[in-house]
Amino acid sequence: MSEHPAPEQAHPKGSENHEPAHFIEQIIKDDLAAGKHAQIHTRFPPEPNGYLHIGHAKAICLSFGLAERYGGRVNLRFDDTNPEKENQEYVDAIRRDVSWLGYEWNGGEFYTSDYFDTLYGFAVQLIKGGHAYVDHLTPEEMAAGKGTPTQAGTNSPWRSRSSAESLQLFEEMKAGVHPDGHGVLRAKIDMAHPNMHMRDPVIYRVKRAHHHRTGDDWCIYPMYDFAHGQSDSIEGITHSLCTLEFEVHRPLYEWFIETLEIFPSRQIEFARLNLDHTVMSKRKLLRLVEEGVVDGWDDPRMPTISGLRRRGFTPESIRTFCDRVGIAKRENVIHFSLLEWALRDHLNRSANRAMAVLDPVKLVVTNYPEEQTEMLPSENNPEDPEAGSREMPFSKTLWMERDDFKEEANKKWFRLAPGKTVRLKSAYIIRYVDHVMDAEGRLQEVHVEYFPDSKSGSDTSGIKAKGTLHWVNAATAVDAEVRLYDRLFSDPTPDGHADRDFTEFLNPDSLEIKTACKLEPSLAQADASRPYQFTRLGYFVLDEKRTAETGTPVWNRSVTLKDGWKG
Repeated sequence: MSEHPAPEQAHPKGSENHEPAHFIEQIIKDDLAAGKHAQIHTRFPPEPNGYLHIGHAKAICLSFGLAERYGGRVNLRFDDTNPEKENQEYVDAIRRDVSWLGYEWNGGEFYTSDYFDTLYGFAVQLIKGGHAYVDHLTPEEMAAGKGTPTQAGTNSPWRSRSSAESLQLFEEMKAGVHPDGHGVLRAKIDMAHPNMHMRDPVIYRVKRAHHHRTGDDWCIYPMYDFAHGQSDSIEGITHSLCTLEFEVHRPLYEWFIETLEIFPSRQIEFARLNLDHTVMSKRKLLRLVEEGVVDGWDDPRMPTISGLRRRGFTPESIRTFCDRVGIAKRENVIHFSLLEWALRDHLNRSANRAMAVLDPVKLVVTNYPEEQTEMLPSENNPEDPEAGSREMPFSKTLWMERDDFKEEANKKWFRLAPGKTVRLKSAYIIRYVDHVMDAEGRLQEVHVEYFPDSKSGSDTSGIKAKGTLHWVNAATAVDAEVRLYDRLFSDPTPDGHADRDFTEFLNPDSLEIKTACKLEPSLAQADASRPYQFTRLGYFVLDEKRTAETGTPVWNRSVTLKDGWKG
């Protein structure tokens, strides 16, 4: 059993007049005011059978955030009761994700496997008290005997066996006498109970599987419904926060605690996070990984925290998103665009600007001196004056975006075209002179003249240019690959079709790879943990993993500058 440190603070940080943001916070505030608890103690209990996703981020922000606000403690407890699907890779990834989000498990790190001996003792206590029995029905027979929501179940023929006999059989199960599937331990509650979960649920099964922490010490493992409440109680969890699907499990949670007469942890449920154009089932996400649909759990199109991190999402943006989504009792689907809004809002204030050309075509300034290169200052972030500026090399030959030029353009076209004048960002105003096409009619070069007295910051030309283009100096440009990501699925609810597999709705345009892109030279030393706004193009981050694999800088677009999604 874990030790419980003395309370450090029993009141919320900030004003005592703080209004609770949701019903769970109100419960906590009332409990503290009533003296029910000297200190709140929450927990985050992931099963290490996959990587955490954005839905888990909501649960993390809730449990950790409330403990932080009310001076409480929070445990990180791995629910490792299903050894066939769990491993250390997932444990390490979960730790990394929680830390990256900015939280510390100040109550300690625990595992349900820490309590296997204690849980076994609880099971023995139930058997001796006449509250559990060893059953030999097959899974099919047991399911048939459960009845229906409107029809009572039927008692197992082994339900009336003596406590002594069940105890002996249970000890034999633990000792490895019986093969897998031969016998389970069931709680003896009520086969006519209106809640199906209370109809003598299985609490232990024989399973010869190697456990990533306990090895082969055990050949019986507790079911989640049995281990959940008792683990909470062992750790002194005051408020056990779960998603809404566990609401029907709460009577069983409370029955175990009351019957065993242990610390009364309280389970409270809230609506899980459902995000459109994706799937949130770890089983389905694992399938995408195993079938090679995506580049691992951290593919930037995945809704996993590691995927969002690799794509360029920030901890601040995810916490803001979870705060905006809120905590409620009713299930709903959140638009992916709200998550993108949270990222734009944060990066607009925090990301330095840089220039990159993704589909480059040469821009030749015909009247600029042939051998001259000058350094032009460009502000790093107009939203942050303290970010300063950097110097951009400028010379006769530059790179511009191919789609910033049209041979024929109307009055509403404010980019380059015959007869048009535009400003180059942080540089000069230029005027169209000519352009060169290849034999296939593809644009090769655009020729312009610049106005020497139109330099940004000291413009005396009097010329009004309506459009501003980004550019990169050709001689000093950094070659890179850029990856543009979109929704992984074209349907807003890909797993909401009973007659079709969710993979049928994969978006074929979820990834576009741009090669031979040209970036300003300052990005040659870019930090992979630091996002940038590429002028006019969106927010981007260096993909450290892919860059290491290819030896060429690979940049991921995190989000566009504006919400252009039409799905």
